[in-house]
Amino acid sequence: MRSQPQSKEQERCNCDWKKYGYDGKTFFNRPHWTRRQFFQLAGSGITASFLAQRYARAQVVTTSNAVTKNTAANCIFILLAGAPSHTDLFDLKVVPGTTPASFAPETVNGILWPTGIMPKLGAMTSQFAIVRSMQAHALVHSLGQTWTQIGRNPAAALGNIAPNIGSVVAIEKDPTVQNVFPTFLALNSPGGVMQGYFPATYAPFKVTPATTGIPYTTNPDDSTGAGRFLKRWNLMHSLDDDLRINSPDGQPMSDYNDFYTAANGMMYNQVVKTAFSFSSADNARYGNTSTGQACLVAAQVLKANQGTRFIQITSNDGWDMHVNIYSQANLPSKAVLLDNAVSALLGDLQSAGLLSTTLVVMVGEFGRTVGPLTAAAGRDHLAQQFAFFAGGGVKGGAIIGATNASGSDTADYGWSQNRYVYPEDIEATIYSALGIDWTTVRHDDPLGRGFSYVPTTDPVTYYPINELWGS
Repeated sequence: MRSQPQSKEQERCNCDWKKYGYDGKTFFNRPHWTRRQFFQLAGSGITASFLAQRYARAQVVTTSNAVTKNTAANCIFILLAGAPSHTDLFDLKVVPGTTPASFAPETVNGILWPTGIMPKLGAMTSQFAIVRSMQAHALVHSLGQTWTQIGRNPAAALGNIAPNIGSVVAIEKDPTVQNVFPTFLALNSPGGVMQGYFPATYAPFKVTPATTGIPYTTNPDDSTGAGRFLKRWNLMHSLDDDLRINSPDGQPMSDYNDFYTAANGMMYNQVVKTAFSFSSADNARYGNTSTGQACLVAAQVLKANQGTRFIQITSNDGWDMHVNIYSQANLPSKAVLLDNAVSALLGDLQSAGLLSTTLVVMVGEFGRTVGPLTAAAGRDHLAQQFAFFAGGGVKGGAIIGATNASGSDTADYGWSQNRYVYPEDIEATIYSALGIDWTTVRHDDPLGRGFSYVPTTDPVTYYPINELWGS
């Protein structure tokens, strides 16, 4: 049951979703040029060069010149794969006879908090904000996780060519001077969304952190790279530069050359070794977990200041808790894992003077059912969820929106649009924080439809959540 009637804006959105779906015109409705029109033009003496110029993809970008927040230089995006229970963590609802006593709920800075399982973040509530009026569009893990990473419906017309949000950041923040590190780094994200139709230069550089750093950055036959490796490198260039540089085989071969060059730039480099490896003491401080190690490396990479602007971290820690959610190996231990990793990340960014310019975003693909547990002692899929924001000028301690008594639905939207917050709004918020105009439309997509950074064909107009900055 809803605790209040839906707003007129949300009712309109729901009506439009039902009537029109998530995308506008289908692929087959796109503007096209018929075979008959081609031969009519060719027969009239139009030259091939004119046709190529006339119908080539336009390499232009248009915007509405939206005013961005532009408060952050970097973004760390943490995806809690599997969808954590919002009412057990960042929107705590105590259910008599159900909520474990070990959660030790307390009100901290006006926020009901599970201090027993997330004590470190509980002591830092003044440093982050929580959005509690968010809802997912879909309740399927693979669909929801992809939706979260690309900020649009993966099943829509442009879904299969859409780039990761991090790739959009990379192409917008592409440095004029070549840096050592990739602009877009993905940690613990082997299945993460790639660059879509963008050039491979803007793909995520995927790494699984380890104490030994990135493997294969030195050659066992050459300790400095100035001897045997350099000879092999030069030999390779002498043999196939004409196939890889300005390649007659097109972009894929040129992409290989970019990969080789970028990889070579990271070899025999002490800065790379220092940023991507870590001590046992720091590992323990971050919780000695894969997510903790990813957060640790993320902090070190940003401290190195070698070109990385967007870091995706995927928490593959088992948040899909349909069975025995309160067993010690499930939510209680996962909450401690998250508490150690994220609190240490925020603390290190703060100590390094980087938190004010680094937006940290944490979200799952959807939420979990509320109230008493299911017959399997777990929680199933639910659209209602939360989003976590810190740094990048975000007003700490802010709570955007509120849910009803059980947490099953939004009772107060809490922001200017007077409707649910959607993944597309999170995307627009990230772009705005980084000074990227979220209304940008690129006209270089292979379908010739025009690729909007944030979808514009949906019935809903998406916006940044400016209330996170107190405005």
